[in-house]
Amino acid sequence: MSAQLTFAEVCEKALRLPCSPALLPRLISVLENENASIDELQDVIQIDPALASSTLRLANSAYFAAGTSVVENLSEALMRLGQKEVYRLAALSLASRWMTQKVEGYRWEAGDFCRLSLVTAVAAEYLAEETGRVDPKTAYTAGLVHEIGKLAVAHACAEQFPAVRTEQSGSGCTWLQAEKKILGFDHAEVGAELLRRWKFPPSLIAVGVHNPPKASDPADVLPLLVHVHAAKFLAVTIGAGVAEDGFLFQLNSELLVEWGFTPEMLEAAIPEVLERASRLLRENLSHGSLSF
Repeated sequence: MSAQLTFAEVCEKALRLPCSPALLPRLISVLENENASIDELQDVIQIDPALASSTLRLANSAYFAAGTSVVENLSEALMRLGQKEVYRLAALSLASRWMTQKVEGYRWEAGDFCRLSLVTAVAAEYLAEETGRVDPKTAYTAGLVHEIGKLAVAHACAEQFPAVRTEQSGSGCTWLQAEKKILGFDHAEVGAELLRRWKFPPSLIAVGVHNPPKASDPADVLPLLVHVHAAKFLAVTIGAGVAEDGFLFQLNSELLVEWGFTPEMLEAAIPEVLERASRLLRENLSHGSLSF
């Protein structure tokens, strides 16, 4: 067995993986500016040829074209799609490429990490729409990247996972606590550091730092933390892409209820979240490799 890597070494190794979502914060910055123009949005998207092509393809799809003329340039495509759809497409395209790296660790099947992240993102977006207490775009992004540190830890520390499993099963602790005991750090800490290095907004970095959320967490990020926490519960309940750590996380049910996310409310949300996730993943909702 090779020597165990330090926290810094794990982060550095993950940052060398191809297709990082580092362009996403630039896109967030443009879309958060109410005065941003289509040209400014185009300037960011055209940096990534694959994303630009996906944008044109979506704008000319049957759903958005609806019998109208074919758009042949990015500017027209952006106007047709609108900011909400452009953002959802961009976030998914940029993050999923990094999330579909083949790694060992959590006993994932092909596409599982990306699948669970996407269902969490859809759930967070839906809950934000229902409550009106968090921006849905921010909630979607937070759900998408909230456990991105798992990929880094699996990539760099797969040889230590048997010890993590033994610690978790032997002590009955959460998976996150077992990682901390064996590795000296956990995937939430790694994820927060990666998002910080990629210059994501502080609110999204906080989702990794405050895991699980507590009522005493900073008031400016607590609403987002709670929505993502509820979304994670919904995604794990639905079961798409759930890996071996599955339900082995600490659920702050008291905080969820305090914010109105009662068992009844969350149960009622499952059909809508499932329907939205099915539209995106189609036959790959429960299994199969993913690409966007």
